[in-house]
Amino acid sequence: MRTDHDDNNEKASGQQLLTWVPRLRRYARALASNRDDADDLVQDTLERACAKSSLWLGVTDMRAWLFSIMHNVHVDGIRRPGLATVALDDETPEAPVAPTQDDRLAVLDLQAALEQLPAEQREIMLLVALEDMSYAEVAATLGIPIGSVMSRLSRGRERLRSLLTGHVQPVRLKVVK
Repeated sequence: MRTDHDDNNEKASGQQLLTWVPRLRRYARALASNRDDADDLVQDTLERACAKSSLWLGVTDMRAWLFSIMHNVHVDGIRRPGLATVALDDETPEAPVAPTQDDRLAVLDLQAALEQLPAEQREIMLLVALEDMSYAEVAATLGIPIGSVMSRLSRGRERLRSLLTGHVQPVRLKVVK
């Protein structure tokens, strides 16, 4: 039997969920090919979260939980046959001060370099740098060991640095026996 206390907790959790929408949109925008796809990704994420509202009381970190859902929705979308990822479009959110031409070019260069990273490195870089998540939070969000987060982030940073400086080194894999 539901009580008023249960209803109040559910409403509070729903309000907490809504506070994360802007950050979900920002991360979705970095993952998706355009604003419409990003909005769809956020919508699908919120839809899944609402469908699992019975779990909200047990969620200790709503942000990590929502980002986990978004990650899974995004990966599911990539794995579906016939769908492909597309480069981000040139639209950028409005800034309070218009960037200079050099700033705009630097942002476009960074965006192009990020798109060249493998998805697993790009996702971790975005969660750490854009969403300011700790390594442990990223590991929990993506369901991978913290060591994998650290190594992918390190490789991603190095690759990004190489792409931005124009000194792209060929990938050398070690032979493990």
